[in-house]
Amino acid sequence: MSSSMTEISSPLELAGQLVERALKAGADSADATAFRDTSLGVNWRLGELEELERSESTDMGLRVFVGQRQAIVSTTDPSDDTISELVERAVAMAKIAPEDEFAGLAEADRLASAIPELELDANDEPDPERLMEAAAEAEDAARAVEGVTNSEGASSGWHRINSAMAASNGFSGSYSGTSSSIAASVIAGEGLGMERDGEHRVARYRSDLPSPAEIGTEAGRRAVRKLNPQKLATQTMPVIFDDRSARSLLGHLIGGITGPAITRGTSFLKDSMGEAVFAPGITVREDPHKLRGLRSHPFDGEGLATRGYDLIDDGKLTTWLLNCRSARQLGLEPTGHATRGTSGSPSPGPSNLWLEPGSASPEEMIGEIEDGLYITFLIGFGVNGVTGDYSRGAGGFRIENGELTYPVNEVTVAGNLKDMFASMTPASDLEFLFGTDAPSVRIDGMTVAGT
Repeated sequence: MSSSMTEISSPLELAGQLVERALKAGADSADATAFRDTSLGVNWRLGELEELERSESTDMGLRVFVGQRQAIVSTTDPSDDTISELVERAVAMAKIAPEDEFAGLAEADRLASAIPELELDANDEPDPERLMEAAAEAEDAARAVEGVTNSEGASSGWHRINSAMAASNGFSGSYSGTSSSIAASVIAGEGLGMERDGEHRVARYRSDLPSPAEIGTEAGRRAVRKLNPQKLATQTMPVIFDDRSARSLLGHLIGGITGPAITRGTSFLKDSMGEAVFAPGITVREDPHKLRGLRSHPFDGEGLATRGYDLIDDGKLTTWLLNCRSARQLGLEPTGHATRGTSGSPSPGPSNLWLEPGSASPEEMIGEIEDGLYITFLIGFGVNGVTGDYSRGAGGFRIENGELTYPVNEVTVAGNLKDMFASMTPASDLEFLFGTDAPSVRIDGMTVAGT
């Protein structure tokens, strides 16, 4: 009976063994990732425990190169027989793969040489009873909100992952991180007038979370405030995206400045390097070394050193997000933005990302608008990354004479991302909650399509 490599190996040792075996099997170069994952979660509904689950898993991925040909394989089975077969298959696949002149490991002089301490691992695995108590408290608080008529439940969870990477170019590194979460979702109203909403929070350290009662109360409040919505006639008006919905706008920015979109010429920002994309004074920051950041990491998915960037500085675009392959295609330097799992090639993506706040509060912004829309949620994915055309379903509240009046749903907000970015005004309410964060933002002249 074959033994398990994980019985004696940490993820870092496991990744190193994969690389060593690949080279012995005929690969010219190789890198490997390994992840050991532990999670504990509770689901609670209507005052009773619905589910208590604990899981542990190991996931491994190997990328091998034979000349300029590459292959990628992955497995969750750490037995020696499986690993041997995996390595042999990867090398055989690489030998018949098409050549890619831009493929290859990172150059050795670009590799991270130190692992900064980022306070990512709280080492705080809770007892199941503690998670049950938190979920119960969150649901009780949500159901206590006047107008709440049913519950979809509450949850509380904990997760720890150890991530490791090794490569034949000399890189070897690992780090671990934890996250704790609490969520609640409830229903307000009756019959055809029911509305659903919720609240959730995630933090590296459980001590950084709000109390379960705060999360539950906010979930109930969000559901109740959506009752008795109305529709709007189609018109052009100023729109305020609240801080939750404004986060999605940063996602569209990132989609337009990643290396593969630029190399393919499929980005609405492909000709915008060094140009004004946002209004003067706007800054979009990205920092992989933010202490306790939900997307912090000490090195990227190719072993490169990472650092922070002002992606947008005084309104101007300063950099693409590049992994090694897209950097070689563009004749530029990689930016340390490679991300990866176990079953695919590295691809560029952001770490902790945020839009710097402005000076006016959301209330002050609302007070300046005679007739507009305050958006609190978005649905659908009607965004064209090639042209920047934007059209998404939305809901929120009507703004009349500087005040929020009645809830609104079943509307579509439309525009073009270039115009939206150029006219965006951020409010002062930035909070670091999700890894990609933004304050509320005002955008004038958007088309709101209703009845």
